[in-house]
Amino acid sequence: MTLRHLKIFVAVAETKSMSAAARRCFITQPTVSQTIHELEEHYHTILFERLSRKLYITEAGKNLLSHARQVIDQFEQLEQSMADDSITQRLRIGATLTVGVCLLPHILNDFQEEMPAVSTYSYISNTADIEQKILDSSLDIGIVEGNIKSPDLVSLPIIEDFLVLVCGRNHPFSQREQIPVQELEGKNFAMREAGSGTRALFEHYLHRHNLQVNIAWEASSPLAIKNAVVYNGGLSVMSIRLFQEEILNGDIHVVCNPYNEWERTFKLVYHKNKFMTSSIEQIRDILKRYRRPDILDYVKAGTLVNTVEPPILPR
Repeated sequence: MTLRHLKIFVAVAETKSMSAAARRCFITQPTVSQTIHELEEHYHTILFERLSRKLYITEAGKNLLSHARQVIDQFEQLEQSMADDSITQRLRIGATLTVGVCLLPHILNDFQEEMPAVSTYSYISNTADIEQKILDSSLDIGIVEGNIKSPDLVSLPIIEDFLVLVCGRNHPFSQREQIPVQELEGKNFAMREAGSGTRALFEHYLHRHNLQVNIAWEASSPLAIKNAVVYNGGLSVMSIRLFQEEILNGDIHVVCNPYNEWERTFKLVYHKNKFMTSSIEQIRDILKRYRRPDILDYVKAGTLVNTVEPPILPR
């Protein structure tokens, strides 16, 4: 089994066609078929099902595909690192929305000051999308707010964060020190899109407390959610980092969950087989400098209370 075998296999998996893979690799279709046969013989398994003249990758094939992409990516990194010194190194960073809006610009500034010879590419999306792009080697690392599902990825909690309930200055909740959790029932909420770690955490909270809310706005844009809260009377549960300016100038009122149910961490994520370059090590060190947000030390916030208080969860 050689790197050539893996490249041809990946081409077949991505094109779902022996002939298309042959065209991509500039070889004949019989050569592609022979290569796949050799791989199946080598690993003693079937990589593709051939049904009605169509190819369907098997579970074993999906497993090999994940590893093959990593091997090819690492080989290409090796080739680049051994090439002429004039070639600029590049770090591809994925970040979830909260991280991308609130932290990533500062992280990149720190990184460029300390490693000016390395160029960066940033991709902002939700946790599920970032996870998939790390798995297929489209990204080197991710900084995410949600939970990672794949056992092939390493997830290191580094930065503390927490969600808060927010409303506009004219919302009835803004005049109250305590809000019983049951009063969230049926209220209009501005929510993040499906796949967001923020949304997943809040939906888990609603399920745990047997609550139903009305999703009146659904957006991946922080500005759209802010406008729904400030101008349209909506509620939202989001990272406090997204609303710091509006909280300080009084446009948005904060209601805190004192039971640690909305505590979370931002995590550095990379493939378990990823070669840890000096760039990745530097990003990890930079992330450790960012501490828990302290804006609640400067504003008056309300409190969300339960009828039956749960035990305080450890941070």
